[in-house]
Amino acid sequence: MLTEADLDRMLPQVCAWAEFQERHILAEGEPLTPAQREDATAMGVAHPDRVRVLRVPSVPVPELPELRTAAASLGFLPGGAAGMALGYGVFLQDNYWSVRGVLAHELAHTSQYERLGGFAPFLRQYLTECLAVGYHQSALEQEAVTKSAGVGREGVGE
Repeated sequence: MLTEADLDRMLPQVCAWAEFQERHILAEGEPLTPAQREDATAMGVAHPDRVRVLRVPSVPVPELPELRTAAASLGFLPGGAAGMALGYGVFLQDNYWSVRGVLAHELAHTSQYERLGGFAPFLRQYLTECLAVGYHQSALEQEAVTKSAGVGREGVGE
């Protein structure tokens, strides 16, 4: 069973993985379109011009076995996510590339990264919430669901 102490111990590795992925997305991804920038602003993103989106066949998960196991125990299934925000970088799975609500949901998470002050504070809070109450019930996840609900989300999973 994953504990809060386990999360604290793994947080530096999780942050390093997330920062690496963000750099990759920022280098290879596309800037937001004008309509997407409007959605980003509506989701609370302070700097939508910094966001880049990268289309992928599946959203990557960490390769380190310990991090993969931790991700699975928190409900982050390999290849199952429609998208993932990592700071200003957003992965979007091919099947969801044109689903406006999925990007809006991920942009709500980008806004949370900004508000909470970056990778470590965001990931600490998000993962602790997932551990305590579950992925779908976490406060940050529910906030993103609520904010993006009016943007054609239609129940698509993260």
